[in-house]
Amino acid sequence: MAFRTDNLECKVPVPSDLEAAQAVKPLYVKEIAEGLGLDLDTDVELYGNFKAKVKLSVLDKFKDKKEGKFVVVAGVTPTPLGEGKTTTTVGVSQALGRHLSKSVFTTVRQPSMGPTFGLKGGAAG
Repeated sequence: MAFRTDNLECKVPVPSDLEAAQAVKPLYVKEIAEGLGLDLDTDVELYGNFKAKVKLSVLDKFKDKKEGKFVVVAGVTPTPLGEGKTTTTVGVSQALGRHLSKSVFTTVRQPSMGPTFGLKGGAAG
């Protein structure tokens, strides 16, 4: 199951974080849920167009399916440039999906709150 089949295009010069974020066309969570075989009425709690919670009852629905691998990226000391858990998680996902042709589903808990408070790193919350 592939939601995105478009090829990545290298930009020169590298765009800013804001430019990169604004260039992405987000997928509606309904599309993602349907692509995963989830029923929108019974399996998912929607919170707008781009957020949802998957109900635990989904575990019973897929109990006969082959289990996948689960990778946790935790406790990484960031580089001086701020490359830490999120960057590592996305990099591993891209490597597994693009270069090894594996089906990959990636979730990230939440972004660092440090920049919100004018601090570097996630220790700020």
